[in-house]
Amino acid sequence: MRDNHTGEGQLPVGSSAGPGDQLPRRSDSQSIALMEETRALVPSQLEQRRLIHAEQSSRSQADVFREIRTRLLELANDQNFITLVVAVSPGCGASFVARNLAAAFAFDQSKTSLLIDCNLRYPEQHRVLGVDTDNGGLIDFLDHPSRGIQSVIYPTVLRHVRLIPAGTARENVAEYFSSFRMRAMVDSLRSRYNDRYIFLDGPAVKGSPDARILAELADFVVLVAGYGKDTPAAIMQAASRFDRSKLAGVIFNQAP
Repeated sequence: MRDNHTGEGQLPVGSSAGPGDQLPRRSDSQSIALMEETRALVPSQLEQRRLIHAEQSSRSQADVFREIRTRLLELANDQNFITLVVAVSPGCGASFVARNLAAAFAFDQSKTSLLIDCNLRYPEQHRVLGVDTDNGGLIDFLDHPSRGIQSVIYPTVLRHVRLIPAGTARENVAEYFSSFRMRAMVDSLRSRYNDRYIFLDGPAVKGSPDARILAELADFVVLVAGYGKDTPAAIMQAASRFDRSKLAGVIFNQAP
């Protein structure tokens, strides 16, 4: 998956589960109805946050993410799936790619996106997506599953996009990602809606084992490389950390 474009958003084309872990499955029509809200921002406000939208003023950037969306859908044979988005090295803009990819999937009014911020050392999705995390996030749920997963799923400024923020900072995050509870949560979120696509915003591959651990939970891995920053050798080394059957491609991003 190589995308030849410039600028950020212009990507060169290249025990048992706890009580809160299980979610009842809902129909597509029910899920879309529940996603309606009034938080969504107008196009000019989205552009200030560097978020894509379907209007003409954002067409060139949005089309990049539409192209990536099409590639992922082809790989999945139109089934819903979980995508891990990670950078080769810190500062490549993987979080930017993750949230805008989630936005692109939500352009289809019959689909919904759920973004999970797993970049626990440098969480930023809640800030950009206008989420007040008073109820906590991912780590808080994993610590106390009896509270229920719905308590940490927040509406965002993007229509039909929900966010599970990182939550309370912890040192040994790898233990959370490799836990049975984490896997049970992800599986439950995937199976609840046929029309939901889940995106994991993970930490950079370089300097952390977390990306490789998270890849075990995903169907696909999208690797984000800094254009002119990450060397071919560094990209190849990062790619080698993942199962080749899951590696959907590499996106070259020119801005953090």
